[in-house]
Amino acid sequence: MARGHCEFRYVMFAAGVLCLFATNVRAQQAQSSPATPAAPPPTPQAAAPEDFTGYWVAVITEDWRFRMVTPPKGDFASVPLNPEGTKAANQWDQAKDIAAGEQCRAFGAGGIMRMPIRLHIAWQDDKTLRMEIDNGNQVRLFHFDKAAQPPAKPDWQGFSAAAWETVGQGEGMAPAANNNRRGGPGPNSLSGSLKSVTTKMRPGYLRRNGIPYSGDAVLTEFLDRTTGPNNETWLILTSSLDDPKYLTMPFFVTTHYKKEPDGSKFSPRPCEATMPVGVTVPLE
Repeated sequence: MARGHCEFRYVMFAAGVLCLFATNVRAQQAQSSPATPAAPPPTPQAAAPEDFTGYWVAVITEDWRFRMVTPPKGDFASVPLNPEGTKAANQWDQAKDIAAGEQCRAFGAGGIMRMPIRLHIAWQDDKTLRMEIDNGNQVRLFHFDKAAQPPAKPDWQGFSAAAWETVGQGEGMAPAANNNRRGGPGPNSLSGSLKSVTTKMRPGYLRRNGIPYSGDAVLTEFLDRTTGPNNETWLILTSSLDDPKYLTMPFFVTTHYKKEPDGSKFSPRPCEATMPVGVTVPLE
């Protein structure tokens, strides 16, 4: 074998040994070096698909006679009451509610969002969204922390477990993807929903005239932010209340809120006595 050929083979063999040695060294270094810790997941506040904070006013362009005035006793139109629910609603007595200190029955989570109200939404902490409601001076808390525990006793606003969902990911009732509803704005943008499931509610009223929901009711809500045709900002709430005690099927409603520039019109006040039948509830 020629000398040059032998030298070439020796050089190639040496290069192979060095390459193998370098590979082993890199593998040992990778095994001995600690792995870079994964970044913590974003907080629910940081992960919010939309900014729901600010001041909002209910825009009532439908169901006026149920929302702006107290409908007559026995007017249960569009509510799927079963016989027990109808019986309970027919026993409504405004004077008895007031005497018993139960004038907030219409201001619980199951009914208050349909009232003439203003909202102030802000983050209480990075895992809890706080919604203050002026009419009735009520506060709803939306808990994103899965470790959060419901109260020992039911209360008017119950316990709301919350999560973010992008449109199309939800199971069961779909998020409010179609906002071209009667009286509602047409969407120019809609990218994510706040989903909440509320339990542990005190028995209350779906409407001011005594239409009941029980302590076993479950309220499922999707809250979306969208931009209207004139660049105004809206919140659209799609809700479903399921109550096997009083309803034959879930009660679905869609409610609209328009953003206000500031809180100058936000005026918290205690639960007032139910307005007499035919009297308009002031909003301004």
